[in-house]
Amino acid sequence: MTGDETGDEPDDEADDKADDEPNPPTLPDRPAETASATPEPPRTGSGGEELVHAVGIGPGNTELLTRRAGRLLRDADVVVGFETVVDFVADETDAELITCGYRDEPEALGRFADRVADGARGVAVLMGDPNHSGYQFLGKVEAAVDAPVAVVPGISSVQVAASRARTPLEESVFETLHVRGDVSPALARLGRAVGDRNLIVIPRPYDWMPEDIAAELVSGGADRGLDALVCERLTHSDEQITRTDLGTLADGAGGDDPADSAFSDLTVLVVRA
Repeated sequence: MTGDETGDEPDDEADDKADDEPNPPTLPDRPAETASATPEPPRTGSGGEELVHAVGIGPGNTELLTRRAGRLLRDADVVVGFETVVDFVADETDAELITCGYRDEPEALGRFADRVADGARGVAVLMGDPNHSGYQFLGKVEAAVDAPVAVVPGISSVQVAASRARTPLEESVFETLHVRGDVSPALARLGRAVGDRNLIVIPRPYDWMPEDIAAELVSGGADRGLDALVCERLTHSDEQITRTDLGTLADGAGGDDPADSAFSDLTVLVVRA
């Protein structure tokens, strides 16, 4: 059998391939802070378009994809994003699709950056609105392409949750726990606001799920009787909203495996004041 037939490459071919493979870009340790360190630079003049856009695709229902997002996807030469996000818009573009998970982000973004460097129009896709939980990926995209990236807002599940719960954003505190690292500052802000303002929270699978957040708030003195809504898969055909109270929700806390929570990883928690 040849190396190709066994799935293994002959040594000389493997060496040649390794020489041809670009080195993955160095990504920042704190990409969200990098992305938000300065305001977005002025847009290109003379009616030109930036080569790279970070596009919010909405909560996954393509009917909520903005017209600008749809046009950018149609005009793109290459699209990059997490596999689950790219899947939602795969039918909206004829571009090359580069998907990734957390482990192969550098390699995927390196391929994306190479295409952009060659003049391709690139779109990085993010769930919902990049301004809600998207800056970690945005910071990595900017570092990979080593150029400004224009952010195109989308409709966020946070907005949809606020509509379902009738909690106006100006009367609410929003926090996302869907980040890597320490979330204690965000939990502290929620603890100070609970009962006085509505809370809208994006949980983190699976160590800070709705039950765990509720338990943290109750342990800090929050009223167990506050209305709580757990909104799952908003705008999808299997959308589900669980209406309960903070204490009942807190009673289900514990564990960090999918089986330890009654809810999916696509949730928004709302606690009404």
